[in-house]
Amino acid sequence: MTRSDLVNKLAERFGQLTQRDTEFAVKTILDAMSDALARGHRIEIRGFGSFSINRRPPRLGRNPRSGEKVTIPEKLVPHFKPGKALRESVDERLPVSDEPPAA
Repeated sequence: MTRSDLVNKLAERFGQLTQRDTEFAVKTILDAMSDALARGHRIEIRGFGSFSINRRPPRLGRNPRSGEKVTIPEKLVPHFKPGKALRESVDERLPVSDEPPAA
């Protein structure tokens, strides 16, 4: 689902909101979440999951073209951990198949 799909779905579900109001609401929520993560806060949405920041330590990599060793600096990256209700909901709805998914 893309951001515009989410806006359309919410606009359909809540007829009293205009498309512009729905876009503004989605943008405001996502901006607030991005800002909170950028400040190092953790976000928890009960029944859905939690967002946090993980630290990737510095490491030694290599340039695939030249084979030269390159130092990759430390990074802070967002991480999502689904909640129990979301995991169970997804598990119930997906059909179980013996064949591996197509690539």
